[in-house]
Amino acid sequence: MKYWEVIARNLKRRGWSYGYVSAVDSQGRTIWVADAHRDDGKRFIVHANELLTAFLELELANRFVQSAQSMAERVMKLDRLWR
Repeated sequence: MKYWEVIARNLKRRGWSYGYVSAVDSQGRTIWVADAHRDDGKRFIVHANELLTAFLELELANRFVQSAQSMAERVMKLDRLWR
């Protein structure tokens, strides 16, 4: 199993759907576009020179969103405690 497939499987387990496509630009370079989205409207689209790089960027974006949500939940709990 390739590493990008591991990332894709982990995204799927977290409730994300994903897709990817390659294209060739006017200079003959291959560009990979990867997309991850959920039913709640969250969506990430990235492009990179390699498929693995595109999926690594999707994983990074996903972790950032999870971290931000977790932080917001902690702040709300602390706010309730102080009231």
